[in-house]
Amino acid sequence: MSAIILLDTSVYLNVLDVPGFNQDRSNVLGSFQRSIQAGDYFLLPLATVWETGNHIADLDTGQTRRIYAEKLVDEIAKAFQGETPYRVTHFPDRDEFLRWLGNFPQFVMRSKSFKKQREGISLADLSIIKEWERNCELHPMTRVRVWSLDEDLACYDRQP
Repeated sequence: MSAIILLDTSVYLNVLDVPGFNQDRSNVLGSFQRSIQAGDYFLLPLATVWETGNHIADLDTGQTRRIYAEKLVDEIAKAFQGETPYRVTHFPDRDEFLRWLGNFPQFVMRSKSFKKQREGISLADLSIIKEWERNCELHPMTRVRVWSLDEDLACYDRQP
């Protein structure tokens, strides 16, 4: 049975081959291809798009930043048109965003992971978690997971 997979920034940076953030590219692309063949459905959370853009803005030269910014823009436009194996997640309306924001103080107090005891859950990660929860609720008979190279988000994997 196919799964719903939310792509985290750590994975998407490898997909886009962004310099300095692509050290796992061959493994990511291999897993991506296997998941595509398995019929998995990929979602690109808005937080992943924003964080990817932030990493691109930190690249060494303006020319490199431009190349990867254009690549990001092109890929996101294709995702909206259904021309990529992933789709951008829905845009939360004002009320939904305010509910997420209301949960932020509670989440930021939690340790991000066992290995990251001194770091709380960011607002970007919270939005990915909320999108994961939303998809779990919408698709109770389907596996829903966050594909991340970071253990703190990779633990979000619900199998019915």
